[in-house]
Amino acid sequence: MKRIIYLLAILAIVALLGCNTNSNQNNKKPNIILIMADDMGFSDLGFMGSGIQTPNIDRLAENGLFFNHFYNTGRCCPTRASLLSGQYAHNTGLGWMTVSNLGQPGYTGDMNMQSITIAQALKPAGYSTYMTGKLHIMYDKFMEADGPKHNWPLQRGFDKYYGHLAGGGGYFNPSTMTYNNERIEISEGFYLTQAVTDSTVSFIQQHLDNMKDDPFFFYVAYYAPHRPLHALQSDVAKYRGAFLDGWDHQREKRYQALIDNGIIDPSWNLTTREEKVQEWNSLDEEEKKVWDALMAAYAGQIDRMDQGIGEIISVLEKNGELENTLIIFLSDNGGCAEPQGEKLSVDEIDQVGNEDPAQSYRIQWANVSNTPFREYKHYTHEGGIATPLIMHWPEEIYRQGEITAQVGHVIDIMPTILDVAGAKYPEEMNGNIINPVQGKSLLQSVMGKEFEREALFFEHHANRAVILGDWKLVSEGNNKEPYLGNWELYNLKDDRTETNNLSDRSPDKAQELKELWDRWATENNVYPLDGRGWNEKIRSDVTKTNVE
Repeated sequence: MKRIIYLLAILAIVALLGCNTNSNQNNKKPNIILIMADDMGFSDLGFMGSGIQTPNIDRLAENGLFFNHFYNTGRCCPTRASLLSGQYAHNTGLGWMTVSNLGQPGYTGDMNMQSITIAQALKPAGYSTYMTGKLHIMYDKFMEADGPKHNWPLQRGFDKYYGHLAGGGGYFNPSTMTYNNERIEISEGFYLTQAVTDSTVSFIQQHLDNMKDDPFFFYVAYYAPHRPLHALQSDVAKYRGAFLDGWDHQREKRYQALIDNGIIDPSWNLTTREEKVQEWNSLDEEEKKVWDALMAAYAGQIDRMDQGIGEIISVLEKNGELENTLIIFLSDNGGCAEPQGEKLSVDEIDQVGNEDPAQSYRIQWANVSNTPFREYKHYTHEGGIATPLIMHWPEEIYRQGEITAQVGHVIDIMPTILDVAGAKYPEEMNGNIINPVQGKSLLQSVMGKEFEREALFFEHHANRAVILGDWKLVSEGNNKEPYLGNWELYNLKDDRTETNNLSDRSPDKAQELKELWDRWATENNVYPLDGRGWNEKIRSDVTKTNVE
């Protein structure tokens, strides 16, 4: 009798487990959602002490795995090319930007046919593929409605697309808005961040209504919080006055929160305020109100994006798909110091966030966004290339709420996703020999086993870097041929904020890394370097202290 009761109990437990709505009953492959923010700094999330409300992204981190040592390429379009292809950007043709074809294989401004996207690689594995938001992987002239469409989303493996092809623009009346292969007009009351969210939720629901048993891959490329500071006034209102304590206090507050939350090592120094940025307490009260308004609009942009991510989570939960969905969140580069707009008076601050005046938050607040690091979008110091990366996958991540120091790069995203999906990376597609993938799958790290990463390399507008183990060699380019700046050497374990240059004390290590970088550059279409028109202009413009 006891044996029968025991067997019945076991069968009941098995039955309960089989009925668990959170289990993958049909052994369906996981859904995968890749979410990218645009120009969001390393420390801009709520759980990092930013003061910006991001409860939904915070939830992903609290119940997922947070990577605190992950890298992008330092600029929008190269990061997107590397993210989608698993290659260094120069091997896709996007080592510079989409605005120009510089006549060299690494700098055509257009993703080449020797590169494939995550969507193209996932199709043979049975995935439906969707994209919303900013594409920015093609030469600007090819974004025209009657131009060649070889790099439009549907031609790059996506089943559906809604968004904008261009890298810049506004939020209320953006250019190049596209649905699938057709240019579309926008309606009254349009706001880009909300439109990306609404289309994402709609596409997911349509898929789950019609193909629930099939997995999907979704690339959600938000434009927020890229300049201009276009934000809904209801979102801006939450933050008016929240930043009147100024950039000096805000940086200190974030720095302490990053330490308290175990995100950075307390031995790393907080970098000094940009020397041409005024001390906050030296500003008069009207100036402070203007700067507070700019940061409030920036915070509102991130807040609205987070609300949208909450809607995406909700549609998954409602349909019982959250447990079996890998959600990846990251930013494409560090906070942006580039200036936009004319000097504002205190009488105009109620309009900040509207289509006019178009503004940016400039180096003063970018320095806060990238706390505790040096430099900004475009550079290869940590402030330009460090990104917060979150992976959330309840069925498979057993280190929920943990922080991993696993080193990674955006070239690792594609091989990770293919690993998760059980998809193969092809050697040939559509008659083209495909470049080998250069990233490494992070799946073993997700499962709890960190691994030693090989050297990682960086170059953008002659800003160069190589990271190998604890060592980093980095150089800020200049505006004149041969565009080469001096090399600096840092031990990232002791000094990830790059405050103690060791190049004179460890010349052999510096030479070793320099030779590694040169070999990589020679083999990966990086030469000839081209830094024209950027470093000198940005460095001179962004250090102005007035809002101009």
